[in-house]
Amino acid sequence: MTRKSLILVVDDYQDAREMYAEYLQISGFSVAEARSGDEAIAQAIALRPDLILMDLSLPGMDGWQATRHLKADERTSHIPVVALTGHALERASDDAREAGCDAFVTKPCPPDELVVEVRRLLGIPR
Repeated sequence: MTRKSLILVVDDYQDAREMYAEYLQISGFSVAEARSGDEAIAQAIALRPDLILMDLSLPGMDGWQATRHLKADERTSHIPVVALTGHALERASDDAREAGCDAFVTKPCPPDELVVEVRRLLGIPR
């Protein structure tokens, strides 16, 4: 039996975490969740997920800071990070990439489009 890819969903809104987590699980992924940047870093170090979906607007340490921290740590620097944000400004995607995000998705994002992006980054065929 092959191991399911583990996706860490980071969002301070429980409804958003649950929606993405449920859709990812239905799509064949394992899911862990975090509510903040600090929690995301702790979970990433402990669980070593295959990919992180990172909301950029988080309380305390925001998603940009958390991504920079993850990309600077040799234990987590290889993990692809997909920025999830309600900021549709063109500059926001540039800022996310500068912080180390590997992809940028504007919320609200239909869950099926998010799964397509996750599969693309993980090299999983549709």
